[in-house]
Amino acid sequence: MVIAIAVFLYFTLLFAISRWTGRQATNDTFYRADRRSPWYMVAFGMVGASISGVTFVSVPGMVMAMQMTYLQTCLGFILGYVVVAFVLLPLYYRLDLTSIYAYLGQRLGARSHQTASSFFLLSKMAGAAVKFCVVCIILQRFAFQPLGIPFAVTVVGLVLLIWLYTRQGGIKTLVWTDSLQTLCLFTALLLIIYKVVTDLDLTAGDAVAAVAQSELSQVFVLDDWVSKQNFWKQFLSGVFIVIVMTGLDQDMMQKNLTCKTLRGAQKDMCTYGVAFLPANLLFLSLGVLLTVWYQRHGLSLPTGDELLPGYIQQVSVHSQLSIVNSQLPEVLFVLGIVAASFSSADSALTSLTTICCVDLLQKGRDERLRKRVHVLMCVVFVLFILVFKTVNSTSLIDAIYTIVSYTYGPLLGLFAFGLLTKRVVQDRWTPLVAVVSPVLCFLLDKWVGMLTGYRFGYELLMLNGLLTFAGLYILSAGRPSRA
Repeated sequence: MVIAIAVFLYFTLLFAISRWTGRQATNDTFYRADRRSPWYMVAFGMVGASISGVTFVSVPGMVMAMQMTYLQTCLGFILGYVVVAFVLLPLYYRLDLTSIYAYLGQRLGARSHQTASSFFLLSKMAGAAVKFCVVCIILQRFAFQPLGIPFAVTVVGLVLLIWLYTRQGGIKTLVWTDSLQTLCLFTALLLIIYKVVTDLDLTAGDAVAAVAQSELSQVFVLDDWVSKQNFWKQFLSGVFIVIVMTGLDQDMMQKNLTCKTLRGAQKDMCTYGVAFLPANLLFLSLGVLLTVWYQRHGLSLPTGDELLPGYIQQVSVHSQLSIVNSQLPEVLFVLGIVAASFSSADSALTSLTTICCVDLLQKGRDERLRKRVHVLMCVVFVLFILVFKTVNSTSLIDAIYTIVSYTYGPLLGLFAFGLLTKRVVQDRWTPLVAVVSPVLCFLLDKWVGMLTGYRFGYELLMLNGLLTFAGLYILSAGRPSRA
């Protein structure tokens, strides 16, 4: 009941914000928030929206397999956000775009436009389902399973809540709800860290020293070129992950394009880009402290994604405190997961609705159609979550980046070709190139692995984009350059 009441109060706040922002909402409000969002609100909300529930669960457990080397990728994120802010944002604002893939339609042709939109639709639906699956599993485990509620009912109920508070205000609502969710996310994270440190009888200084002295605190891998954790692989992958997952992602850019001016959008992009390094450092430090906690209590360490949930369950079961205090870690954990996951899923569904209406159906002004498509996206989203829950057997965060590597690569290649060349592509062949490139990447990864033992990591994204770029360039050979 404590958890249920806390979640109920949280959603009450979300619905209050939705009611306020949804008054006199139009399609322009749903898609672009009337271009009136304060840049600092967008920046603060984007931190939570970008982190997602997967980070909350998976990143603390990453230290067990790869120490703190994930910070190498986060360093690459910073450079990636600078590129997006000063290369892509000026282009989007100059063309006054609602859908960023409309640029490809103007530059390369209608088939390229439709191909990019379709790949985004598949990528975002799959990736968002992976992320949101986290909150469904956690709530099922800590709240609904003991009540005998089936997992499918949990999923449908949570997605229904998202639809209810986004159906009117759309992206305008999300700018403000994301700020609330970011605040809840980091409040929960800091209080959980405080709880772990207190359980270990450490001062703040002792906790910092314990993290720094741990063998799990290694950040840089500079000598092993075969390792997936090599610095340059991680750093460059981080740069391109941001360029693709943010700069070429309608979901992330749609919020940034609601700022009043280009200057404001660039401020927001650079601000939350830098914030990722300390944010992920907190998550990884929590992971190190949790391993110390398990060792001190003589408990076996759980597998990666179970590190934090396992701690929460152990504390709640064995605590001798009052009911409210003993369930405080659970409440904090669940609220943190809910805040992180909902800020990611709600914007994904809004951007998917935008792409379907504006790009694929080309009826961005039809408000009745937009409402129907929004419902359809929610239904498909539920199906994706249920399918993923059934078949997934890998670490959640690796699963997301694997999906991204294969489906976002063609987007990288299309935008790179449009921005870096003036050649005119044979537009009718673009869908074929976009499909063949990921297939070649998959086969190349298997072939190289069998011959040399080398396995591609996140750099697979760059290879995929390069193959798409090369295919487009070859098919444009002999064609006249566009001025």
